[in-house]
Amino acid sequence: MALTGRAGLLAALAAIVVLLAPEPGLVVLAAALVLAALVTADLLLAGGVRGLRFHRDGDRRVRLGQSLVIGLIVDNPGPRRLRGVLRDAWQPSAGAAPRRQALDVPPGERRRLVTTLTPVRRGDREAVAVTVRSVGPLGLAARQRTFEAPWTVRVLPPFLSRRHLPARLARLRELDGRHPALVRGQGTEFDSLREYVVGDDVRSIDWRASARRSDVVVRTWRPERDRRVLIVLDTGRTSAGRIGTAPPGFGPGFGAPDPEADTGPGPGRGPQAGSGAAGWPRLDWSMDAALLLAALAARAGDRVDFLAYDRAVRAQVSGASRTELLSSMVNAMAPIEAELVESDAAGMAAAVLSRARRRCLVVLLTDLNTAAMEEGLLPVLPRLSARHLVLVAAVADPRVAEMAAGRGTAEAVYDAAAAERLRGERREVTATLRRQGVEVVDALPEDIAPALADAYLALKAAGRL
Repeated sequence: MALTGRAGLLAALAAIVVLLAPEPGLVVLAAALVLAALVTADLLLAGGVRGLRFHRDGDRRVRLGQSLVIGLIVDNPGPRRLRGVLRDAWQPSAGAAPRRQALDVPPGERRRLVTTLTPVRRGDREAVAVTVRSVGPLGLAARQRTFEAPWTVRVLPPFLSRRHLPARLARLRELDGRHPALVRGQGTEFDSLREYVVGDDVRSIDWRASARRSDVVVRTWRPERDRRVLIVLDTGRTSAGRIGTAPPGFGPGFGAPDPEADTGPGPGRGPQAGSGAAGWPRLDWSMDAALLLAALAARAGDRVDFLAYDRAVRAQVSGASRTELLSSMVNAMAPIEAELVESDAAGMAAAVLSRARRRCLVVLLTDLNTAAMEEGLLPVLPRLSARHLVLVAAVADPRVAEMAAGRGTAEAVYDAAAAERLRGERREVTATLRRQGVEVVDALPEDIAPALADAYLALKAAGRL
C-alpha cells in the first residue's frame, strides 16, 4: 500500500482543524478514524495489481543514434477497473521515454503502452522492471507492485563511415577495369590483351601473341579476387581512451551514459551519474574503420574475417558471405567493450596464425603506444609478417597536435614539449614497423576509416593482394 499526495493534503487539513478545535483530543480521534476509514475504503476499491500480466513487442536491434518503439501490453484479468500510473524502467543508457505513463485498463481487457528508446551506448540494453501503481477512486491510497517484463535491445555500431563507400567503390571499379575511365594498374590475375601504347611497361609485352598478330600487344592485369582479409580489433586498455570530437549530428558526450533523474514509482529512482566526455572511445573509431574496410573488401570479392582480442577472443566472424558480412560484424561488435588490461600480443599472434593458415592481409587496429608496442607487438610481429602481409592502423589523438602548438604560458610550453615527445616516439614506432615490412596507417579519428580504405586500395593497385 502507498499513500498519495492527496492523502497527505487531507491529513494536513485535518491537523489544522484539530489545532483550531476547542477539544483537540476528541477531534483528533474522530479525524484519525475518518481518515483511516477513507484510506481503507479507497484501497479496497482500487484495482488489483497482483494478477496483472505483461507482454512486449517491437524490434530487438537498432543502430546507435536511431530510435525504436517497444510496445508493452498490460492485461487486467481482475474484476475491478485499474486506474493509475505505470513506469517502464530501462537501463539509463537505453534513453527510454516517457518514463511514466497514465494507465486505465477495464476489467478483463488489455491496453498497449508505447516506450520510445533512443540509446546512447552500444551493446545490449535491457528492460529492468515494470512498476504499476493502482490508485483508488478517491485518490487517497494506491496499490503498487513491481513486475519483471524482460526485453533486450541490441544497439549496433552506427557505421558513419558508410558515406565514404561510394567513392572507394568507384576507385575499385577503376582497378577492376569496369569503369569507363580505364586506368593501367598492377595486379596478379590476367585480364586481357591489347595493343601496346607508349608508357606501357615492357615487361607486360606478350611476345608470342605479338608474333602471331604482327603487332605488339601487352597483357593487362587486374587485382586478384577471392583473397583473404583478416581484421583484428585490439580491445585492450589503449582502446578505451576517448579522443576526437563527437561525430556530427550525435552531440557531445554521445556514447556515454547521460544524466537521468527519475522520480517515478518503483526501483531505480533518483539521479543517475553520467559522463559528459566528448568524442568516442578509440575502440569505436576503430570499429567504424573496420566496417568500411570490410564492406569495400567484400565488394572487391575478397573473403573477410573478423577477430576482437585482448587477452582472449571477445568476438569473431568467420566464413560469412558477402551479403551477411556487415550484419554479422555489427552484431558481433555491438556488445564489445574495452577491457582495462594490457593486450596479450603473443596470444593475439597465435590466434591470427591459427585462423589464417594461407597468406592473407592481416589488418590490426590498435594504438601506436610506445610502451605497449615495444613490450607487446613488436617482438611478435616477425612471426606474422613472415607469413602474412600485415597492416597496422592506429587512431591518433588530435589533442596531442593542439598541445604541441601551445606557447602562451609556461604550462603550455611544458605541455607542448610533452606532446612533441609523444609525436617523436610515435614516428619512431612507425619507422620500426615499416622496417619490418609492415604497412602503417596513422590518422585522426575522422580520417582513419577513409585512410584505411585507401591503403587497402593501394595494396590492390600494387598487386600485393
